[in-house]
Amino acid sequence: MRTLIAANWKMFKTRAEAQQTARELIALMQDDWPAERDVVLFAPFTALAATAEAVAGSPVAVGAQDVYPAAEGAFTGEISPGMILDCGASWVIAGHSERRHILGESASFVGKKTAFALEAGLSVMLCIGETLEEREADKLEAVLRAQLEQAVRGLSADACLKGLAVAYEPVWAIGTGKVASEADILEAHAMVRNILGVILGSTAGSLPILYGGSVKPENASSILALDNVNGLLVGGASLRAESFSKIIRA
Repeated sequence: MRTLIAANWKMFKTRAEAQQTARELIALMQDDWPAERDVVLFAPFTALAATAEAVAGSPVAVGAQDVYPAAEGAFTGEISPGMILDCGASWVIAGHSERRHILGESASFVGKKTAFALEAGLSVMLCIGETLEEREADKLEAVLRAQLEQAVRGLSADACLKGLAVAYEPVWAIGTGKVASEADILEAHAMVRNILGVILGSTAGSLPILYGGSVKPENASSILALDNVNGLLVGGASLRAESFSKIIRA
């Protein structure tokens, strides 16, 4: 299975800044792309086209940070899969914890986004994870199962294999500087793999599971060495091309 390294730029970067960062990344990597490693830049909507232009002809893909589950319509402020594809992006994030917990998106709505985006031809980075309160209440497995069942049940094996990746991000580790211990990551990723197996059968073994949460160059290599860790979803450390290039090479 190929390793997937993804950057989530969140609500940072103008078009010019996004393009500059993407170009700097390409220049730093040049022809030294690690084998069996894929890279995705999740840029703000306004910077999708500029980022796609900057990475054209390189191994880097571009993704949007959200999507609405409709082709078009009276959905003010939303963006459709077709609009994302038209900007040159091929990926989208669904269910990031900041949308679940700050903007109140339900697990069922995340599931609708996931299914619609896959059907429209986008690859989907499905984010799941528990809050500190849920972990301390010993609800980790129940939370992960509920989030995965709402998002994945009903999807075809073919759709999942073509375009689904799952990113486990403990909410308490996102942007806090706190990193889950190796034991925490091993436990959670094993749970995710097992739950996916119950829902999808043998297909689950081929789906990449990424870790996200205060990933940086100093810890990327050790996290990637863990069982069932098939990539990384990187926030703050992806905003600078230099630090993100080090993570890609980790």
